[in-house]
Amino acid sequence: MELVDELRQMFQVSIKLVLKVIQIPRSTYYYAKEHRGRESNDAQIIQAIDEIRQQDPKYTRKYGYRRITEALRNNYGFKINHKRVLRIMREQNWLCQAYNRQKRKYNSYKGTVGVIAPNRFKRRFKTDRPYQKLVIDVSEFRYGNKSQSERVYLEPVLDLYNGEVLAFNISDHPTVDFALKPLKEALENLPSLGYRTTVHTDQGFQYQNRRWRNMLKTHRVFQSMSRKATCLDNAAMESFFHIMKVEVMDEQFKTKNELIRAMTEWIDFYNHRRIKTKLDGKSPVKYRELAIQKAA
Repeated sequence: MELVDELRQMFQVSIKLVLKVIQIPRSTYYYAKEHRGRESNDAQIIQAIDEIRQQDPKYTRKYGYRRITEALRNNYGFKINHKRVLRIMREQNWLCQAYNRQKRKYNSYKGTVGVIAPNRFKRRFKTDRPYQKLVIDVSEFRYGNKSQSERVYLEPVLDLYNGEVLAFNISDHPTVDFALKPLKEALENLPSLGYRTTVHTDQGFQYQNRRWRNMLKTHRVFQSMSRKATCLDNAAMESFFHIMKVEVMDEQFKTKNELIRAMTEWIDFYNHRRIKTKLDGKSPVKYRELAIQKAA
């Protein structure tokens, strides 16, 4: 493109004539002119992306291009399009493929062994109020040898307002007592609200239990349940488990303690440091704190 500009200045002719003589399409010329110097600008972006990926290497290296774009905008001041970030990450071979793998799902449904609550959410997972809509579910995580693997169970309480894990429990057995512990912790720590909270689960035997229903009634909390064999009714929780298993279970844990430590560390990272695009590039806790400051 430098040649085109030199010929234009030398002979004092129009760009159209120069392009016609040297047989270069107008679109090619203007595209190259607009993207001139892109390589030097890319170098700065590549350095910034590499720094982001090194912040929590075990997890941030699994960031996708949209999350990286948010970090570049919010933390580095780049005014950049996500398509450009995608191109750069492809060129650097930094795109994570782990999210394409299917993960094992745990099913706690044992038929109608208690009371089935109505589906109050009906897939309406969005809310602009903290602690208004909570989702809870159980999933299994495996450790040990592949031929003789053992498992532990995780039950988190997730606030749909910002995706924050309000409480969780990890145990060898998914009993009713196991399920009640994080529910009790979350409900007892709820601030004074001008509206009632709804807790949504699947139809697992723990959530049909009388003790579970009584605890919700004690705290004046509505109960909601997905319909049987309809995973989309609890899609927010399914999405959380998928993300967690991708980012935690990319290695084989030999012992239970190793696995539980990795799970606990990841939940802390998820709450306090893992940025989310739908939270304007902020972590769940940071988003909630800023919202409270604005409301004060």
